[in-house]
Amino acid sequence: MKFLNYAAAGVALLALAACAPSTAPASGGGDEKTGTLRVWLYDEPNRAPKEKVVNEAIKEFTAAHADVQVEITYIPTTPARHERFKGAFNDPASSPDVAEYGNTDLAEYAAAGGFADLTADLQGQDMTPDLLKSAAVDGKQYGLPWFIGIRALYYRTDVFDELKLEPPTSIAELTESARTIREKKPDLYGIAVGGEYTFGALPFVWDAGGDITALDSPESRKGVKAYTDLLSDDVCPPQACVSLTGGKTVELFAGGKAAMGILGNFSRSAVDAGAAAGKYAVVPLPGSAPGSIAPAFAGGNNLGVMKNAKHRTLAVEFVKLLGGKAYQTKMYEAMGNLPTLTGARDELAAKDPFLKPFLDTVAKGTRFVPIDPAWVKIDNGKVIPTMLQKIATGQATVDVATTEAADAVKSAFGRS
Repeated sequence: MKFLNYAAAGVALLALAACAPSTAPASGGGDEKTGTLRVWLYDEPNRAPKEKVVNEAIKEFTAAHADVQVEITYIPTTPARHERFKGAFNDPASSPDVAEYGNTDLAEYAAAGGFADLTADLQGQDMTPDLLKSAAVDGKQYGLPWFIGIRALYYRTDVFDELKLEPPTSIAELTESARTIREKKPDLYGIAVGGEYTFGALPFVWDAGGDITALDSPESRKGVKAYTDLLSDDVCPPQACVSLTGGKTVELFAGGKAAMGILGNFSRSAVDAGAAAGKYAVVPLPGSAPGSIAPAFAGGNNLGVMKNAKHRTLAVEFVKLLGGKAYQTKMYEAMGNLPTLTGARDELAAKDPFLKPFLDTVAKGTRFVPIDPAWVKIDNGKVIPTMLQKIATGQATVDVATTEAADAVKSAFGRS
């Protein structure tokens, strides 16, 4: 009864058929009750807290299952993950039993037939129907939602106090405060925003009444302009910020180089480990109307069982353990990952005020990307980042860039 823990790089056991075609998966599943349960989990910028919790779950699991080992491989979240999963779908020898995957990848993986239908296995879960749907396609449950990620506005309390600023309650106030900070403290970005930060930009689009599938609408253009106005010399200079991803904006805020940032509840540990620790607070990202909250993207990750799993029953049991209340709570305490289980979330909210702005955001309504394989094409093709970057660098006007992006979206969906 022991566990093995491998880093992503250099693991010979995981030489995948990266160029395998995206076809129906090979049939190689089974239900062995002993041996090695193989698990893929996503790597993290600061993996240690996650790894500690996972290792606790493994010890509990193996203590209850004689002659079972659990082998963990942490895989990167880069776009190359799609080919890695496709390889596992088509090659049973390379397939894990359990895998963590982003809910934005669900439609693609379900269409490829790579994950097992767990509808019967996961009945009676303590979560809202909307959250369950984030792991379902056509009424079939392809995983257990492990955590949700909600973004809100982190701000430096020391900077706001010094400059006698109040937390912004509208996009106009946010923009004005960001400019004031940049002017008074030129060593700081007013707010860290990125040209490659899709999920930072989308709340501005949704708040204005726009959507991913209509980026050339007047509403979408209004939201795109509100976001790209922040990619300017007097807030976050394009030459420095146009290539920033969401992860890089976290690093800037955590490192004390930005007065504000659109960060997730899951960014807490990174911020607390940086120069901004103890000098920040969080409020919901405001919308255009004073006192409103912009719709946030309800991101998150699921735990699924591969169709090629050799240990199906053990895999389901491990998913239920790691995705259960005790370990969702531990993952929140370690990483700030917001539990999907209602009971866990309610208990944490009662004792941790940090959660309030995120739960307020959830209560006002969240949005999601299209549950369609087309989204992967849109995301991997960097349609939205390219649009933002062209506007920020002056290569295209808002109208031209949004028209180009809308055409690319239509093409991804196979529409003329």
